[in-house]
Amino acid sequence: MVKIISDSTCDLSKELLEKYDIETFPLLVTFGEESYKDGIEIDPNKIYEEVKKRGYLPKTSAVSALEIEEVFRKYIDQGYEIVYTGISSKMSSTYNNACLAAKEVAEDKIFVVDSKNLSTGISLLLLKGCMDRDRGLSAKEIAENMTKLADKVKSQFAIETMEYLHKGGRCSSIARFAATVLRIKPIIFVRDGTLSVGKKPLGKMTVALNAMLKMLEEDKSKNNVDPEFIFVTDAIAPESREYLLPKVKELFPNTNVYATTAGGVIASHCGYGTIGILYICKEDVHL
Repeated sequence: MVKIISDSTCDLSKELLEKYDIETFPLLVTFGEESYKDGIEIDPNKIYEEVKKRGYLPKTSAVSALEIEEVFRKYIDQGYEIVYTGISSKMSSTYNNACLAAKEVAEDKIFVVDSKNLSTGISLLLLKGCMDRDRGLSAKEIAENMTKLADKVKSQFAIETMEYLHKGGRCSSIARFAATVLRIKPIIFVRDGTLSVGKKPLGKMTVALNAMLKMLEEDKSKNNVDPEFIFVTDAIAPESREYLLPKVKELFPNTNVYATTAGGVIASHCGYGTIGILYICKEDVHL
């Protein structure tokens, strides 16, 4: 038996977690001395309300090795092997803590995979792993396949507001001012486990959405899109989702196109209105 485990940054809905039998543990979102479990005690709406009220962003914290060890031990004691993948090792110490926990519990039965990603970029690997599990592959084989796929995950997010990147120290006041005046809607790429600005469309949010659609269309024309799963994930961006989702479904009518809402950790860093398209390519993804 194989149990597939992740953390709350995978941004899978409760329905999808149940459907694919995936266990997750929460990272922490902290305002001052008050800490909340991501996805359990706090969500993006509450975060945005608190930021507006307090005037500063929350901090986010990794899951401790002891907490992860407790989850791992529960399933090992039930006779499972485990495959874990969560937020990129370059974005959080959760990955390293999972490695430490695996060594403490049963290193030969627990396989920790670096997703090199965040949000539903992680979920793409998880769902592929679930398919392998259901085909009867061992935990080691599932982990090996996930590792090979990690460099093929293509994640990009259009940012509605620079406020959160600015408050989080990810852009200067000048850059924020310029973005506001010029109406830049940057597209953030996730490549090799880190974030970078990939494109800087000018104008309305639809310009950025169309830029992401164009990238997807180009990959489709090259037959470079894995046909099984595509995610459209947003941090409270109903209008953008309403615009983007049907167009993605029209491009890929025979694909599982899932719409999900980002959790508290992702929302804390990117801000409201953020929306992304995430999928697996057949070739490794580069800038």
